[in-house]
Amino acid sequence: MEAFSKHLPRAVQLAHLLIRSRLNEGDSAVDATVGNGHDTLFLAKLVGPTGTVTGFDVQEFAIRTTAEKTANLPRINLHQTGHENAEQYIETPVKAVMFNLGYLPGAEKQIITRPGTTLQALDVFTRNLAENGIITIVLYTGHEGGPEEAAEIRQWCSQLDQTIYTVIEYGFVNQKNAPPSLIAIERKNQPVSKSTD
Repeated sequence: MEAFSKHLPRAVQLAHLLIRSRLNEGDSAVDATVGNGHDTLFLAKLVGPTGTVTGFDVQEFAIRTTAEKTANLPRINLHQTGHENAEQYIETPVKAVMFNLGYLPGAEKQIITRPGTTLQALDVFTRNLAENGIITIVLYTGHEGGPEEAAEIRQWCSQLDQTIYTVIEYGFVNQKNAPPSLIAIERKNQPVSKSTD
């Protein structure tokens, strides 16, 4: 497992540490916001040739760039669609899901993730998350719409059933310029009891 450096990790670094601690070769993983492809590549290396990574992005540029970056790796499925449509594409159960919200650096800044579709996607992934699986959400609030999206996600996470999910938030308190924070959702190592209604 990747070790902590002598400095506290940034949100993205901690997300990688958490994912690395859960994801094994042969698992199914999702990059919910493909962007520049770094997380897709990270996930693909962890699940190996027998695992699957499914990625989503609304921008053709992101899908094309990531496809080129991962061309030599097997079982990577990229879809140019919003992550709210994930349920029809993913292999379940999913062991790990990564979100990097906001906009794609180097692309059009007006194309951003939105709370409505992000929450739809989170609903899909929490329902299809494997036991002991994890979802990481890196929240960026330095752009227009970012603080509102982060607030809605925090509110949504606060309503998750604590007997099934554990939710944490990590972020720097004394840094300026709206540094990103991290929310992690863990599904506990127990089956969900079925309703008898």
